[in-house]
Amino acid sequence: MSTIKRTFPVEGLGCAACVARVEGAIKAVEGVKECNVSLASNTAQVEYDNAVTNAAQLRKAVIAAGYDIIVEEDSDAESEDPEFVAEEKADELRSKEYRNIRRDMILAIILAIAVFIIQMGVKDFHGKGITIFLLAAVSVFWCGRRFHTSAIKQARHFSAGMDTLVSISTLISFIFSTFNLIFPSVLAPEGGTAPLYFDSATMITAFILIGRVLEERAKYGTTESIRKLMALRPKKDKVKVGETVKVKPGSRIPVDGVVVEGNSFVNESMLTGEPLAVEKYEGKKVFAGTLNGNGALKVLAERTGSDTMLSGIIRMVREAQGSKPAIQRTVDKVAAVFVPVVLLIAIATFIGWLTVPGAGFAKALLNMVSVLVIACPCALGLATPTAIVAGIGNGADKGILIKNADALQLAHKIDAVVFDKTGTLTIGEPRISHSIWFSEFSRGILKAMEMNSGHPLAAALVDEAGDVEPKKISDFINIPGKGIEATYMSTSYFIGNSSPRSCPEAEQWKKEGKTVVYFSSESDLLAVFAVEDELRGSAVDVIEELKGLGIENYLLSGDTSASTGLTARKLGIDKFEGSAFPADKVAYIKELQKGRHKVAMVGDGINDSAALASADLSVAMGGGSDIAMDSAMVTIVSSDIAKVPQLIVLSRNTNRIIRENLFWAFIYNVLMIPMAAGLFGFCLNPMIAAACMALSSVCVVCNSLRLRNK
Repeated sequence: MSTIKRTFPVEGLGCAACVARVEGAIKAVEGVKECNVSLASNTAQVEYDNAVTNAAQLRKAVIAAGYDIIVEEDSDAESEDPEFVAEEKADELRSKEYRNIRRDMILAIILAIAVFIIQMGVKDFHGKGITIFLLAAVSVFWCGRRFHTSAIKQARHFSAGMDTLVSISTLISFIFSTFNLIFPSVLAPEGGTAPLYFDSATMITAFILIGRVLEERAKYGTTESIRKLMALRPKKDKVKVGETVKVKPGSRIPVDGVVVEGNSFVNESMLTGEPLAVEKYEGKKVFAGTLNGNGALKVLAERTGSDTMLSGIIRMVREAQGSKPAIQRTVDKVAAVFVPVVLLIAIATFIGWLTVPGAGFAKALLNMVSVLVIACPCALGLATPTAIVAGIGNGADKGILIKNADALQLAHKIDAVVFDKTGTLTIGEPRISHSIWFSEFSRGILKAMEMNSGHPLAAALVDEAGDVEPKKISDFINIPGKGIEATYMSTSYFIGNSSPRSCPEAEQWKKEGKTVVYFSSESDLLAVFAVEDELRGSAVDVIEELKGLGIENYLLSGDTSASTGLTARKLGIDKFEGSAFPADKVAYIKELQKGRHKVAMVGDGINDSAALASADLSVAMGGGSDIAMDSAMVTIVSSDIAKVPQLIVLSRNTNRIIRENLFWAFIYNVLMIPMAAGLFGFCLNPMIAAACMALSSVCVVCNSLRLRNK
């Protein structure tokens, strides 16, 4: 089975009911495993079996539902990702549509003001009625054409959305007024003239368009971070892996690779969130999209186009912004039935007012229109996704890559953080502070063994071995939590935390809190090393900040208890455990969870993979191009431990915004629909209802935009 996940831009989304319709259409396609449609980003994130279905079939299903998705087939150019091409096309179409809506909005406002003044403020003149009729017709049928077109499409598929409500309400007002204009005496009250509501029809159209324009602008702001990242991506990279590319001063680096010549400072803030430029020279890694400083560089390309770290980050952020937390799925279910329920309430309002003595047909119709206009599934549909999109975008700007919406929502519940030591709270570049060699011959064996090891200590031990030729070893084995083993000339050698005999110097180093590494053969100790690793500069402040947030801190390490305890005391962590194997870390986390703690594990994403998988929230520290994006729910690109409390605060702010949005969206509909129906003893003018509806969606999106600056 070849399951893939792709994100497609969606055209025609108007409200949460549209989201439910598109999701249902895609999920009905054979081979589709999962689908999430986001109203905030206008995208559909689809996971499907490529052997059963394809993008063209998905599009066919969406079109049949009355909408469309933008599909770009694979390009011949290695650097062109079809998803990126589709997204760029979608941006162009959205910009064009926004300009069209804004143009129609301006015309609708002018027409609404003209109709209102002529109908309400100008004395009767010959042709007054027909003048108002013509102006209103342009407003309703030209400026508001998108509502009617969308409503017709939805009706063909036996569905209804926000556009259905707007279309029905404006058409009712217009048709009722036209009837009274042509037959003024039929529905006229005794001794009076039949009422005209052309002003209501035009005002509703104008207010809804104003709201739609403001809403689109605000939604555009929530997705700004992903557009910034995409703008940094080289448009077309002709460099192939293995080739050398020259990077001029002040230009962006087009590939991921290694510097082979030159010296410069490179601004990597778009990846890491760190403002200071990083010095690059021969042997240093550089990444596509980062900005070169004043020096010229020659870079050997290792990854190009859609394989670069930047492209991976864009995909990760885009998928995260399109994902849904559990609460949004509940809201979507409510929104899916919202419009049909509103239609029933509107009909009930009309019938109810017809039975009220003295109310009359006109009042019943007016209240029904008010109910149709004021109902707002848009606010419900936008409450959660706009906050999620803005929150994940904010994290990406800071170098915090959040894998999905559930991770962002879960982080605010964390009350215990378990830290790995090496490479997490320390800089991860240990140095040999003391060493004793009992066998000079064995230097070549140690060097060969450590050159095969991926342990953080490996580079330091290779340097310690000196300028010797590595021996030819065999049967290399990595023993998690203990060390490494290999064979040379039929003899087994071991590097790790145990020794065949005692060493007084090593015991003293342990008392001082240093990590001790033994190098031994089957029967004898060949060398012993004292290893030290400096704390990250911000580590102490981070622990204090987490304590201030009410979070308990724990330290787990495979290093000795003495070394782990020394680090814990320096950091102010009271609870720690040293000499912890991977299984011990998992057991420790499970014990915390049994105590009803919500636990976050912060590690390197590789050596701590088991512990990361066991925690409620897994946070991996990045390491250049080796970022463990797939192993953790959150990746900190720069490995800056200060991002951990920032993640917690961001999650708390995001969840507060979601709760505020949902509260106001629900309370709005709970109060305003009965008010529009006239249950509070007064009637709400449809023009006021339209303004309130437009304002509700705009308020929700603008509230979410606050996350961009938190």
